[in-house]
Amino acid sequence: MSILNIKPANSCRWDMIALGEIMLRLDPGDSRVRVAREFKVWEGGGEYNVARGLRRCFGLRTAVCTAFADNDVGRLLEDFVLQGGVATDYLLWKPFDGVGRETRNGLNFTERGYGVRGAVGIADRGNTAASQLKPGDFDWDEIFGKQGVRWLHTGGIFAALSETTAALVEEALQAAQRHGTIVSYDLNYRPSLWKSIGGQRKAQEINRRIARHVDVMIGNEEDFTACLGFHVEGADESLLHIDVTAFRTMIERAVKEYPNFKVAATTLRAARTATMNDWGAICYAGGKFHQSIQRDGLEIYDRVGGGDSFASGLIYGLMATGDAQKAVEYGAAHGALAMTTPGDTSMASKEEVEKLMKGGSARVQR
Repeated sequence: MSILNIKPANSCRWDMIALGEIMLRLDPGDSRVRVAREFKVWEGGGEYNVARGLRRCFGLRTAVCTAFADNDVGRLLEDFVLQGGVATDYLLWKPFDGVGRETRNGLNFTERGYGVRGAVGIADRGNTAASQLKPGDFDWDEIFGKQGVRWLHTGGIFAALSETTAALVEEALQAAQRHGTIVSYDLNYRPSLWKSIGGQRKAQEINRRIARHVDVMIGNEEDFTACLGFHVEGADESLLHIDVTAFRTMIERAVKEYPNFKVAATTLRAARTATMNDWGAICYAGGKFHQSIQRDGLEIYDRVGGGDSFASGLIYGLMATGDAQKAVEYGAAHGALAMTTPGDTSMASKEEVEKLMKGGSARVQR
């Protein structure tokens, strides 16, 4: 029996819709941003990455609700989204003023890190079109009611962009609940997004309000602490080792305060170096904990987007099987594979994910 009451696929146009910002990622490869002379270009965004993973790896019908400034950079971003197979039916185009004083597209300069040098992200996202989205911009009753959506995913990155995006998240979640759409939310705490608008106090004020409307809550130890206030003694904030007991205690407290959380999930990551992590995941559902295979000494090529790929695998597992143990295994395996390739988004196939879940090796395939 499924732990979630998910609408049947044949009753909805969309399996999943994501609400969030998509930025242009500029990657200096093996170099540093400060000395780079060329960049590889990708697209990325916490919420969108989940929709793309569900489409490209797992074959679900997904779309994104977002906005771009109408210039060539916006059209490049649109082209990336189209290549990813994510529908652009709800992409809003905002006039570009020629400078970006009013509306622009966001850039994210990202270093992968190596060894003792951690990954670094430098966002340039002031006045972006997505940050100006507000309640009323999308007809949720049309989207959720008439067209039908099985699952909505959004998160704390988008909610942090402005007062209006936080209000839009609340509006979307409430509409989804009215129409029986499952809601997942990735807390995804980013100190840089909150520091100029009230820090952790503001993050908690907004996220604790949003949390009341969430069915599936996703986040790591820092996310649950910074966004919801669940600090647990013994949790290792340096992320140098995994304290599963502390994570379990934290999730139990969260579920007790928010009984609407039907599932609460977190990755279990310990960063030995930027290029070698211990990696696993755990979720709470149906009154029990379900933990994935623990992969110690996982070699990392590009860690950015690993958590989003975990989320998309978890969501797929919940939708396809209704089994929390299988879902957390899908999430952990998909996240592990996503971190073996460059860019924010997954390049894995469902067959590769399921092979890894069964203990498959890295032996060459011919």
